[in-house]
Amino acid sequence: MKKVITILSIIFSVSGFAQNVEFTKENFKDNKDGLKEAKRNIEEGDKMFEMGSVFYKQAIDPYLKAQTFNPNNALLNFKLGKSYLYSNFKLKSIPYLEKALQLNPNVDPQMHYVIAKAYHLDMQWDKAISEYKAFQATLKDVSEFKDLIEEVNKHITECITGKELVKKPLRVFIDNIGAEVNSQYPDYGPVVSADESVMLFTSRRPNTTGAGIDPGINEYYEDIYMSTKKDGKWTPAQNMGKPINTEDHDANSGLSADGQKFLIYIGKNNGDLYEAELKGDSWSKPERMNKNINTDFHESSACYTPDGKSVYFVSDKPDGGLGDRDIYLSTKDEKGRWGKAVNLGPTINTQFGEEGVFLHPDGKTLFFSSQGHKTMGGYDIFKSVLENGKWSDPVNLGYPVNTPDDDVFFVTSASGKHGFYASFNGNGFGEKDIYQVTFLGEEKPFVLNNEDNLLASQTAPVKETVIAPVMQIKEAQLTILKGVITDKNTKNSLEATIDIIDNTKNEIIATFNSNSTTGKYLVSLPAGRNYGIAVKKENYLFHSENFDLPATSVYQEVVKNIAMQNIAVGSKMILKNIFFDFDKATLRPESTSELERLIKLMTDVPTLKVEISGHTDSKGSDVYNKTLSNNRAKAVVDYLIAKGISSDRFTAVGFGEEQPIDSNDTEEGRQMNRRTEFKILSK
Repeated sequence: MKKVITILSIIFSVSGFAQNVEFTKENFKDNKDGLKEAKRNIEEGDKMFEMGSVFYKQAIDPYLKAQTFNPNNALLNFKLGKSYLYSNFKLKSIPYLEKALQLNPNVDPQMHYVIAKAYHLDMQWDKAISEYKAFQATLKDVSEFKDLIEEVNKHITECITGKELVKKPLRVFIDNIGAEVNSQYPDYGPVVSADESVMLFTSRRPNTTGAGIDPGINEYYEDIYMSTKKDGKWTPAQNMGKPINTEDHDANSGLSADGQKFLIYIGKNNGDLYEAELKGDSWSKPERMNKNINTDFHESSACYTPDGKSVYFVSDKPDGGLGDRDIYLSTKDEKGRWGKAVNLGPTINTQFGEEGVFLHPDGKTLFFSSQGHKTMGGYDIFKSVLENGKWSDPVNLGYPVNTPDDDVFFVTSASGKHGFYASFNGNGFGEKDIYQVTFLGEEKPFVLNNEDNLLASQTAPVKETVIAPVMQIKEAQLTILKGVITDKNTKNSLEATIDIIDNTKNEIIATFNSNSTTGKYLVSLPAGRNYGIAVKKENYLFHSENFDLPATSVYQEVVKNIAMQNIAVGSKMILKNIFFDFDKATLRPESTSELERLIKLMTDVPTLKVEISGHTDSKGSDVYNKTLSNNRAKAVVDYLIAKGISSDRFTAVGFGEEQPIDSNDTEEGRQMNRRTEFKILSK
């Protein structure tokens, strides 16, 4: 019996060893030419492989040719699998690595680690954990391999997190943006305007302005591309060309809510951040941001705050940093210069890398990617909210938005219903593609009616299954105000200045311009304030709007086309930010900004004579309404006279309910009718 066991052991040992076929003359006596060709292919592949991971993908083709000749060589399968792991098609690595492991588990000291990484990317969590632990078992000297052991422990923790997140998926649709935007090359870093009408993104394609491959990373130079949405579909992406794209790396970063300004990464000086502005239908030459933002280190990505007065950006500068790369905030000073950068602190930043920062148009919800928080592998996307001046603990967006690979540069539309980001997916067009995430909200329970209950009781019990999301994006609480500004008479588009005023504080909180060619404008108004909107242009009457948005306001898009009136006899405007106490003629403090604009207009045109008129709805008696409206008009005139404007330039009149501009049958209509007007009598 012992003799039989010994013979079987020898047979299994020989057959196990024989499975790994070396590229020798003895193994291929009948095909010497094929052997020579295979060896030449291996040498060609090895040249690329030995140059480092960025060149691995160029080793794939020669290795594949050799592997076709001899599919049973452990080392070749290992190198081919590892090469795929660093290519555009990472999951193709698995069968080759499995074959290598089967042929010879000791083919390379990294065998277990590399296949663990491949299983990790494929969400084969238990296999990945097992292989990570097998790799750890090979690291005998704990002190020598301390950092590597910690790294592997982190990967094991990521797998455990991945198992948890996959059990509680988000209720979302994730759709590839499509071939109009994505290509076989890496496409990433999408940014969208608040109304989702414009998308800018970065890609490494052969038509790069740099016209070639960066030898340091063996990839095409980055360029910025643009796509616009027409009839609900993205148009074919176009390279933005010069002056936006240069012969260096050019990557888009942050786009302002109105799509008129954006932040650009250019690969000069180790990587710096620049700004460009849309002037009419042409983009300006990017201007380098100052030394409070750019350093001799790598500044990689940034975004604007909704008011455009601050930027969040990412840098790996060691001074003031907490880890590999951190997120910082810089705010403009009174002269419009970017101020000293402030680290967001340990709640947001970790000892590992943070990247792809994006602030939602609501001004308080921050999205960013991190390697250091509780991730399922690589960079995951996290959300934090600014509450009472402090950032909340970051929350992982969850699966399937996050994957075991790098998930970076996540942005959302103003509504919060859609997100856009780049991710690796084995079914995509290339190494990274851009995807749209549609958040479905919480699932509603299924309720049976009586007839359904009777039917169910006669068949089988009904089990209700509700997917419990780890984290759900809620609909944003803000208003998007957009439209076109034109000359009322000529209908021509106008470039005008738009001031956003906090009426409660009587201060300008943001200033924007409409586009000089199209007249288009877009502003984001987060809930929780009473806003005054003032549109101004030289030689025109200013135009005012009012939006009182309580903190509970839901998301809305308001289209408001504005026709500006020349300063001419007969021109008139409604003063929408003049407020009175209820049923009185007492001016409220929120009226101050509007009144100051009137003072400036009267000062700028010293010959102007005007009529200030008051109007009411139809509630109350005619006599009462006329008296109230007259007293309110007089209150405005008295304020202006007290500020130094001559009394002979004003006429105050109350029309009561005589000149309605809307129906008095609805509250909305009555509110429109309760107004103060300004009319030019002479100039």
